[in-house]
Amino acid sequence: MKKEILFLLLDKWSDWETAYLSVGIQMLAGESYCVKTVAIDKKEVISIGGFKTVCDYNLSTIPKEYEALILIGGLSWRKDSYDEIKKIINQSLEKKKIVGAICDAAGFLGTIGVLNNIKHTCNDLHDLKSWAGDKYLGEDKFIPKMAVSDNGVITANGTASLEFAKEVLLSLKNIPNETIEKWYQFHKLGCYTVPWPTIENPIDTSK
Repeated sequence: MKKEILFLLLDKWSDWETAYLSVGIQMLAGESYCVKTVAIDKKEVISIGGFKTVCDYNLSTIPKEYEALILIGGLSWRKDSYDEIKKIINQSLEKKKIVGAICDAAGFLGTIGVLNNIKHTCNDLHDLKSWAGDKYLGEDKFIPKMAVSDNGVITANGTASLEFAKEVLLSLKNIPNETIEKWYQFHKLGCYTVPWPTIENPIDTSK
């Protein structure tokens, strides 16, 4: 049975922040994983771009077993305290699930203390400190990069949908690094600079 990767979508979610990752999962690891969407309390959510998504689950029907929880940014993360989302995030971390968050979803992790002890990034450090207040104590672990992965938690800013996808795919640990790098370079550069493996030059799966 395929392991499920859950994408949590709020109303006015950012269309571009799901695209590379969801497609990358399907194309590079579709035999092992499948993508499922989650809404807070209703089936249909509408993206910033106007796409209507009928979600597979809501917060009360999320399955017990899943591989990763992916929090997609957008314009609604600051509108509520989202206690039920906090509960799902904490449960995921306790179960050692992969947790990915991009844009304001990464900032939301800062408001609930998740970023205090791991390397991370977000849209803007000063904004995060203002938003999270005394719940955020992790400034010394902030890294000014597009995407950062540490201890199973991946964070990214809102311009980094491709870099976010790459880090999440690497965290799954069942796709050869060279395959992910080639996929990344093709979408980033429009060409490959990593040689495609051959019988004479096979993929090193130990990486």
